[in-house]
Amino acid sequence: MVGLRLLTDRYDRTVARELLLDPTARQERTDLSGPLNYLLIGSDRRPDSNSPETRADTILIVHLPAGLGRAYLISVPRDLLVAIPAAPGHPGGNDKINAAYQHGGGGEGGARLLSTTLSRLTGLRFDGAALIDFAGIQRVVDILGGVRLCPETEVRSIHTGHVFPAGCQQLTGAQALDLVRQRYDLPNGDYDRQRHQQQLLRAMLDRAAATDLRGNPARFDQVLRAVGSSLTVDTNGVPLDDLVFTLRDLRSDALLGVQVPSHPQTIDEVSYVLLDQGGGGLFEAVRENRVEPWVRSNQRWVNPL
Repeated sequence: MVGLRLLTDRYDRTVARELLLDPTARQERTDLSGPLNYLLIGSDRRPDSNSPETRADTILIVHLPAGLGRAYLISVPRDLLVAIPAAPGHPGGNDKINAAYQHGGGGEGGARLLSTTLSRLTGLRFDGAALIDFAGIQRVVDILGGVRLCPETEVRSIHTGHVFPAGCQQLTGAQALDLVRQRYDLPNGDYDRQRHQQQLLRAMLDRAAATDLRGNPARFDQVLRAVGSSLTVDTNGVPLDDLVFTLRDLRSDALLGVQVPSHPQTIDEVSYVLLDQGGGGLFEAVRENRVEPWVRSNQRWVNPL
């Protein structure tokens, strides 16, 4: 544990820090005993791309109830129609939620606009946020020796043409990212993509446990360095090593995937996702720290991981 503490302390000094949360979306004070709510943003920016059209490809709310024995991965549909507040260069208005990151200019500004958009929608304030691009995830998966993913149906990549058969298979970092980015031609479209992304996070934790990452300081150091080049965090003033140690015993089988109650709809020939009435009570349940009973009553929106 001493070696792990030294590594995380070193990482704490080198990881990029920015104010990813808008003040209106930030929890006033974070108590690591929980409950905790974190915003995870996956950017579709790639190292070889200078495109200004970067959007948030993945938006996850991670909810940890008091006691921190469980983590709910709540996927926010990227095409969810929301009211995006005004920002420099953006007059505000209705758009897909993943466009908030772009309208905010990407990076810190994009994350802040996305956080306030999501906070207004859900009534939540966040204890922290993280922004990561594809390159970091790919490197971590490769350092871990790949991951095992099990798509329920055949998936054909629109990016590479590769066909992933149904069933469990061992994938490299590039293959895993290719799979979890797909949504076209899947039976449930973006909802299937959300589930695959949640399953990737579970698979990465499974692989980390199988390789005894915590007991292998050298391997852990490799993972930290790989993530560090692609990760930006906002811990709301909490030292990163304290956060890592608080969550170190969270098991992969304690993760549960949740989808936001919603439905697709075409408006003026544009495909959107619309929130069900009141979000099906999900956001209220998160605010009131009673997600577990909500899950028991809403199995339709729960993903087995």
